[in-house]
Amino acid sequence: MTDSPAATPTSDLNARYGRAGRSRRPLLIGVLAVVVLAGLAWLIWAAWVQSNPPVRSQLQGFEIVSPTSAKATMKVDRTKSVEASCRLQAKAADFSIVGELTVTVPAGSARHQTLPVTLTTQRSATTVVLVGCTTADQHRPH
Repeated sequence: MTDSPAATPTSDLNARYGRAGRSRRPLLIGVLAVVVLAGLAWLIWAAWVQSNPPVRSQLQGFEIVSPTSAKATMKVDRTKSVEASCRLQAKAADFSIVGELTVTVPAGSARHQTLPVTLTTQRSATTVVLVGCTTADQHRPH
């Protein structure tokens, strides 16, 4: 009786199904790394653009002068000389808008300004809200 050499399980599988191909794992890791880096670059770019708008505004204070008038003071800061449109609203006790005004800050004016504004209201207001300022490139109020 002759003993045949014992075949290993991997050689049996190679004989039956063919030789195992190269692993695709390095290619998959490389593609995944490129996608992750591209996503991270986009995230950093989007955060930078949104955190540095060309115009910022802040309501310094307001005063209800009469049942048909309210005064407000707003601060406008621009990073470059661009025209900005700032929208203010006067609201009544039931939160309805009773007055609204859009103030245009011209491009040639100072970059940092404090502006007094008078709003005419339909009825007595209880508060003044600064919706924000926009530019030609920035459509979301800041």
